[in-house]
Amino acid sequence: MGGAPARLKTRRDFLRVAGTRRKWVTPGFILQIAPQPAAPQEAAGPASARDSDTAGLRVGFTTSRKVGNAVKRNRARRRLRAVADQILPQYAQPGFDYVLIGRADATVSLPFDQMLHDLRWALKRLGALRGHDGNGNKVDAP
Repeated sequence: MGGAPARLKTRRDFLRVAGTRRKWVTPGFILQIAPQPAAPQEAAGPASARDSDTAGLRVGFTTSRKVGNAVKRNRARRRLRAVADQILPQYAQPGFDYVLIGRADATVSLPFDQMLHDLRWALKRLGALRGHDGNGNKVDAP
């Protein structure tokens, strides 16, 4: 398994993902996904050859003040990063941008194993789970 997926950092990227309206709500977080925009050829070259597991995966994290004070928001973001770093390289389809949004109280207090399960389930429901089609059915790898 490779390293962590690349991070979404600009407001423009977050707004683009939110605008697609493809999301799944779990008790601990909300997952939004959007296809990545077409990128220039030079951006896709060396990075994809170096780390094929996370090539084409980008993820962003956000927590609002509803989650709590700064300490709780930072803890929620750390937990979301840990969940994403464990699940996305292995299970997420490349070519999508993913945004994980923390939820009030639940992101900080939900058991970590439950959050891992919820992210895999959300990927399946949104049709972004590797080896599955958009309807959640398993497909054979080519």
